[in-house]
Parts: sequence; C-alpha cells; structure tokens
Amino acid sequence: MTSSASSKLVFICGSALRGQPDHSNLQSATFVRAAKTAPKYRLHAVGNGWHPGIYQTESNGIAIPGELYEMTAAQYEYLKDNEPPHMYPETIELEDGDSAIAFLYPADLIAAHSWPDISDYGGWAAYKAAQG
Repeated sequence: MTSSASSKLVFICGSALRGQPDHSNLQSATFVRAAKTAPKYRLHAVGNGWHPGIYQTESNGIAIPGELYEMTAAQYEYLKDNEPPHMYPETIELEDGDSAIAFLYPADLIAAHSWPDISDYGGWAAYKAAQG
C-alpha cells in the first residue's frame, strides 16, 4: 500500500493511537488497519514515559505494533507540528513489506538519557496500561 501525492500513509505507535490521549492529533485521518513494523526497531519510554521513542537498529530489533492512517497533507503537517521535540519523520518498513512514514527518535538521545527500553511490553498502549 502506498500513499498518493495528495496523501500520506503514516504509522502511529504511541500516544496518538486509538484510545490514547493524543489521538485527536490525527484529526479525522482515515484508519487503514493495524500493522507492525518489520523487526528492525526498538521502542523506549522517552521523557520519563511521556511519549515513545522508536529507532531502527542493526540487531535485536522487534516488530512494533501500531496503526496505519491515510492522512491529507494538512493532517500530516498538523501531526508533524505537534510531535514532541526531536522526533523526525522517516520512511519505515512494515512487517508485510509495505512502507509508511513514522516519527522516529534519535537513538543517541535515548542512550544519553538512559530512557527505558520497553520493546518487550507489546507496544506503547500495553506499556501505558501496565503503568496503571
């Protein structure tokens, strides 16, 4: 599945997921389907658990669960403008071989702050639920 010139396919795996506090940042973007990344990424709780940080890794990667959304250019720009500091858009590979845009976080900043690796929780929503 690919996005058209007037829309973007965006992978969401954090606080903008359905049922999470920042879901409204997607505005009325069209939910496409549940999806997972290819097993090339790690997931961390950034900023003392404020939001997730994912990055691509050469080894020990996992398939991060999330959701795909078709977004207009305006919806995408709004989401991009409301992402936490340091997050950047990057094309990622999905488990099924498709690609989408996701907002990644610099691995060196995660390491510098020793933010916890939560890759084994089963995704951001599962991690947040486990926190109470």
